[in-house]
Amino acid sequence: MKTFTLDVDYECDFALFGLVSSTRDYTLAWTLNRALRLRLVKQPELLLNLLNQGRLVFTHYLHTTETLTFRLLRNRSIAPSNLKKPFLAPDIKEYDYLLAVSNGSGHLADDELMHRLTALDAVQYVCQFDPNTLKYKENLIL
Repeated sequence: MKTFTLDVDYECDFALFGLVSSTRDYTLAWTLNRALRLRLVKQPELLLNLLNQGRLVFTHYLHTTETLTFRLLRNRSIAPSNLKKPFLAPDIKEYDYLLAVSNGSGHLADDELMHRLTALDAVQYVCQFDPNTLKYKENLIL
């Protein structure tokens, strides 16, 4: 009997920023709302059920308009887990939060956004990533 495997390659069409911050997720969302004039609203937790390994739970904030979408995701699971790497993006586990920006242009282009994020007191470090190069990019597609 022949078996076939399905290889799917996802293309990520958003900018991804990793943020190092010791603040709580709601405090960081509030800070980003004030600094960037957004309205990040808490969404139901993002659940990843891994077969025979348990589940991971991540906080998720969303701001969306007709032309722009911001997603603030906590990178580490808030639920206890017995996994070695309970992260949404294990290949960039050094970052506490992930900020995904779709269709960002104009006053919130990548360079301007990076400059504004680094100026915040609540953020210690920011780095931009190409999500297509990440090994676990499927976890970031919502």
